[in-house]
Amino acid sequence: MGAPVQSGRGRKRRMNADINVVPYIDVMLVLLIIFMITAPLMTQGVDVDLPDAQAESLTVPEDPPTLQILADGSYKLNGEIVDESALGAKVQALVADKPDQMFLVNGDAKVPYQFVAQGMAILHSAGANKIGFVTEPGEAKTPKR
Repeated sequence: MGAPVQSGRGRKRRMNADINVVPYIDVMLVLLIIFMITAPLMTQGVDVDLPDAQAESLTVPEDPPTLQILADGSYKLNGEIVDESALGAKVQALVADKPDQMFLVNGDAKVPYQFVAQGMAILHSAGANKIGFVTEPGEAKTPKR
């Protein structure tokens, strides 16, 4: 602490050693507002309406279109090999006929995630709003820690 300071009336007064935190609170509130505004803008991805994990199985309409993603990254729509541009056009045609059409994605277990995400993005950009994943039933595996 500092030495006592003489006031005008002859009393000794000690120096104030408190920290003024008001500027820090102002900065914190400004940063909070900035993060609240920018956080929703930073998310990107494809919206997928997935069923709950407790569900037994998904009720699928009869003979839905199936996008199969092969191990080499090529696409099959209903068993027919298509490239990316043709896939988008065919999905748009199917969505034009049935707007609420559900599409199933069936991927090989060895397919890199990049191809699955790219296929889903093509489906979504072509107008498919309902996308489901086809899996094989198997034993539940617990993650290793």
